[in-house]
Amino acid sequence: MRIKTVQAWWIRVPIEAARQHRSDFGQVTTFDAAILRIETDDGLVGWGEGKNAAGSAGSYGALVHMLNHEVGPQLIGRDPADIGVIWETLYNGVRHDSAARAGHAMPQLARRGMSIAAISAVDIALWDILGKSLGVPVWLLLGGRKLDRMPAYASGGWAAADGIGEQLKSYIAKGGFKALKMRVGAMDGAAHVSAARVRAARQALGPDVELMVDAHGTYTVAEAKRFIHLVNDLDLAWFEEPIIADDKPGMAEVRASGAVPIATGESEATRYAFRDLAMLKAADIFQPDPAFCGGISEAMKIGTIASAFNLRFAPHLWAGAPCFFSGLHICAASPASFTVEYSLGANPMIHDLIEETVEAKDGMIAIPEKPGLGFSISERFLEAHAQRG
Repeated sequence: MRIKTVQAWWIRVPIEAARQHRSDFGQVTTFDAAILRIETDDGLVGWGEGKNAAGSAGSYGALVHMLNHEVGPQLIGRDPADIGVIWETLYNGVRHDSAARAGHAMPQLARRGMSIAAISAVDIALWDILGKSLGVPVWLLLGGRKLDRMPAYASGGWAAADGIGEQLKSYIAKGGFKALKMRVGAMDGAAHVSAARVRAARQALGPDVELMVDAHGTYTVAEAKRFIHLVNDLDLAWFEEPIIADDKPGMAEVRASGAVPIATGESEATRYAFRDLAMLKAADIFQPDPAFCGGISEAMKIGTIASAFNLRFAPHLWAGAPCFFSGLHICAASPASFTVEYSLGANPMIHDLIEETVEAKDGMIAIPEKPGLGFSISERFLEAHAQRG
C-alpha cells in the first residue's frame, strides 16, 4: 500500500446570521478549516485537518498551499502505515536522515505554527487510513478504549450577564450536559464585567453543574489574577487560557495566585511545549488541539506527559470533523482524559461536512465504532464550500 494522491482544500462555510456570535475574534460569520484527503494506490482514503487560526474563522490559503505543494509531494509513494517515521521526517526536514540515525530531533527552523499544522493534517489522515486498512477504529490502534461513551461539556457562552444563565441552561436542554463552558476576557473589556457574567451564570445554574471559563489568552497576568480574585467563591472547574501562550512563566504565576484550576494548550504545538508547561507548574489541564499540536501521534504523547505529571487531559475540539473525531479516539485511549469538548456554536464543519449524525445524550458522547476515524465525508458539501485560489 502506497500513498497515491494528496489534496487539501480551504473549506469556508457561511454561518447564518441568526446563529452567529460575537467574541474577542469579532463577529464570527464563517467556519473555516484546511481539510486534507490522502488516497492510497489501493483506493483507501484518509481525511485530515489542519488549523492555523484562532477559533473557527481565519485564512487558510497558505496552509493549503503548503499541504498541496510542499508537504504533499514528499508523501507520494510512501507507505501510509509509517506514521511516526513520516511525522519525524516532516519535522526534521532536510536533516531527517541524520536525526533518525542519531536518535534525537534535529528540526528545521520552521518547527512550529503552520508547519506543525500541516503535519497535524497528514498525521490525522494517516491514522484514518491505517484503521481502515485493518478494519478497526483508531482507538484500538492507540491502545484500546477505556469507555464506550465519554463525558462531554457544552462549549459556548457568549451572552451578557442578563442572558448568560438562559443561554447556558439551553445547552443542558440540548444534550443533558452536566458541565458548561462560557467565554470571558477581552470580549468584555474589564475583568469585573466578565466576573459579573460568571456570577450570573453560577446563580442560574446552581451548585451542581460544572462551570468553566475561557479567556482565549486575552488577559494580562494582572487582569487574570484580578479575575480569579473576583470569582474565587464560584467553584469554577477551570480557567482556560487566561493569558497568551507565549508567557509560560506568567501562566505559572496566574496558577499560583488562586485555587481555580488552569487549563491551556490549544495554542501550543508539540510535546516540547507541554513539557515546559509541566515543568513550570503552569497548568492543571492540558488542552492540545489535534489539528494544530501535531496530530493524533503528538496528542497521545502530550497525554502521556499529563499522566506522568499527575495532570489531566481535555483536548481542544472546537474544530471540523477530522479533528473532532480524532479527539474522541485520543480521549478514549488516554489515561489522563476525562471530558470531551462539544461546541454549541454553529458548527457546519462537523454536522454538515459528514454523513453521520453527531450528538450528545445525557451529557455523553459515543466513541466511534467504525474503522478508521469513523466518519464519511460529504463530498458534495466539501465541493460546494471549497475556496478557489
